Amino acid sequence: MNAPSPIPAPGGKPGDTYGQMLLDRVVAGVSGSEKPLMFTAQLPARVAEFTEWPEWVHPSVVRALAEHSVRSPWIHQSEAADLAHEGKHVVVATGTASGKSLAYQLPVLTAMATDPLATALYLSPTKALGSDQLRAVLSLTDFDVELRSTNASAYDGDTSQELRTWARENSRWLFTNPDMIHISLLRTHQRWAHFFRNLKYVIIDECHSYRGVFGSNVALVIRRLRRIAARYGAEPTFILASATTADPGAAASRLIGAHCSEVTEDGSPHGPRTVALWEPPLLEALTGENGSPVRRPAGAEAARIMADLMIEGARTLTFVRSRRGAELTAMATKRLLAEVDPDLAERVASYRAGYLAEDRRELEAALADGTLLGAATTNALELGVDIAGLDAVVVAGFPGTVASFWQQAGRSGRRGEGSLVVLIARDDPLDTYLVHHPSAVLDKPVEATVTDPGNPYVLGPQLLCAAMELPLSDVEVDAFGALEVLTRLSEEGKIRRRKHGWFVTADSNPHGSLDIRGGIGTQVAIVDGESGRMLGTVDAGRAPATVHPGAVHIHQGETYVVDELDLDVGLALVHTENPDWTTSARETTEITITEQLEHKNYGDIAVALVQVEVTHQVVGYLRRLTSGEVLDSIELDMPAHTLPTRAVMYTVTPELLESIGVPPERFPGSLHAAEHAAIGLLPLVAICDRGDIGGVSTAMHADTGLPTVFVYDGHAGGAGFADRGHSELSRWLTATRDAILSCECAHGCPSCVYSPKCGNGNDPLDKDGAVKVLTAVIETIN
Repeated sequence: MNAPSPIPAPGGKPGDTYGQMLLDRVVAGVSGSEKPLMFTAQLPARVAEFTEWPEWVHPSVVRALAEHSVRSPWIHQSEAADLAHEGKHVVVATGTASGKSLAYQLPVLTAMATDPLATALYLSPTKALGSDQLRAVLSLTDFDVELRSTNASAYDGDTSQELRTWARENSRWLFTNPDMIHISLLRTHQRWAHFFRNLKYVIIDECHSYRGVFGSNVALVIRRLRRIAARYGAEPTFILASATTADPGAAASRLIGAHCSEVTEDGSPHGPRTVALWEPPLLEALTGENGSPVRRPAGAEAARIMADLMIEGARTLTFVRSRRGAELTAMATKRLLAEVDPDLAERVASYRAGYLAEDRRELEAALADGTLLGAATTNALELGVDIAGLDAVVVAGFPGTVASFWQQAGRSGRRGEGSLVVLIARDDPLDTYLVHHPSAVLDKPVEATVTDPGNPYVLGPQLLCAAMELPLSDVEVDAFGALEVLTRLSEEGKIRRRKHGWFVTADSNPHGSLDIRGGIGTQVAIVDGESGRMLGTVDAGRAPATVHPGAVHIHQGETYVVDELDLDVGLALVHTENPDWTTSARETTEITITEQLEHKNYGDIAVALVQVEVTHQVVGYLRRLTSGEVLDSIELDMPAHTLPTRAVMYTVTPELLESIGVPPERFPGSLHAAEHAAIGLLPLVAICDRGDIGGVSTAMHADTGLPTVFVYDGHAGGAGFADRGHSELSRWLTATRDAILSCECAHGCPSCVYSPKCGNGNDPLDKDGAVKVLTAVIETIN
């Protein structure tokens, strides 16, 4: 069945775009007293900018592309391809559906058509993206006999042993991921000698997704890759593709460890877009923690909007933050549609990771041909799957970064026609800020990708892997700045300095014990106690807060409740259950400054970047209903855990606080509220998740002797987020204050100063005092 053709809305004003007409219909479904539409922008269409094929492109490549209706490249494709062909590392950072893949296909396929031994690697963060890109390349190479010898092949965790052997012996272009480079190709590089010896290009797709600890690990995997390639005499050129993030050249250079040119001028076309920022109303009948007001859930609002759009025949994709949320939003949409048209209810589905590959492909095909008119999805459809012809995208809760928002929004309007994008705010300070400050979404992205390859807690395990692959020379140790880290590892008996370099000890298994996507340190296995099936792992430092007894754990859409956590043996036992509540840990936190890295005194206010030790102890957890209402609080007795990390901090003298109308009895609540809101807004300036960071505030800290606020990285050694907050302190805290001011609640709520992970049960919190504190800090440091 095909989707209905878009029909102009009755009563639409002359000149209205299709996206505006769809928005008018959505707004018409809102009850009279509610005014959730906060802002609307009309983004004009962009005309394509073409150029000629570069002279160096092999004729067989041009013929294959012409057969696929690609007659000439857009300007950014040609510019990036030219730089790569010249041997310069390059990152192309343009919008969704801008054809970034052509920028690497041109130089790679030309190299393979002219050099029968040339090889290439393609790395992606997700299997879906890698599979789509492999299919695209196979469709090109199958067309021309001169290109078939590339033998492009997948090489990932799903590849059978037989196909892996074939790929190692025959493939010249491997489509894989950083995990397989780390665990397989580098560890057994001798078996891949011919491949590394002829390695001409390495493509790193969606490189903005490599951030934090995962990104730092990937940066070091890439350095190991370059090291092994050099061992066989190769110096591959890196071609990176990124969403439109701040300073993509610098971020790409940090990732690969070498200078990287950037291409950012987008020559691809797109139709006009209507972008709407939507804030669900506060619910008067419900109260949350400590009597705070609660907003209508973003998922419920998204279901209503998606149903309205589908009734009007608009192909709609709704992005939600969790797998369970995708299922619930699809079910709610079905219920709403069934009241209007039972047949229409059968044309909406959920899409998320965890489905079998054949089920995913069936859903993708149904979306593409219009059999499905709507889908609720996690970010599984943000990358890689080319679904054309969507009329609307609904984003239920800001996805964490402006880059991700535009990736998701870019799924709409791919037929060159008008389209609608609706961002629905969750109960969250960052969402509140964005719907009240549209320029932060609609102007140039403000975040930068953050990685810290020098983090000793990341660097140590990576150096052990590198030394096992090839002994480390003193020159390499100096280049890594790793003598201190290696000395510590040597004292632990994991590595030895010998005459010809650093060698791992005989009983080391660094590759097997390092999960580059996971946390740092010992892993706790999460096991279904009924079936014995292992569901996943969590690092020991996070386990007390995430898999404590009674915690709700979601795995591939299935819900479990934790029965037992044994940190000594590294095991969390769970059972299947489908409760109508969620859990959030309550914990006490103490922070000690161990080293001052940077410090600046402004009189009554001081700002610093510091090394700290954060000691957590989970003391209980809250159970919340899906409406946000708190069901109860349950006490726990868990061991304390100390995390060495980095923090950005500021101090304020008591005299200044009193002078701005914050008396001593309001110090704790004012600082606590300012800390909560700042945690929620840090993702605005650093690509991170709220769960990656933590905070502590105190009316008198033992190390400073003053009222102090800390925001710290939630990963051992730090992940670069606190550093980014320190460098962007004024902009970050200004946005934090503005988010609090934008919220219409009287005394504080989850949209401004309440935190779902507060260890103190969000008490005390002083919204007005937080605004005064933040204003004083901003005015003093500017």
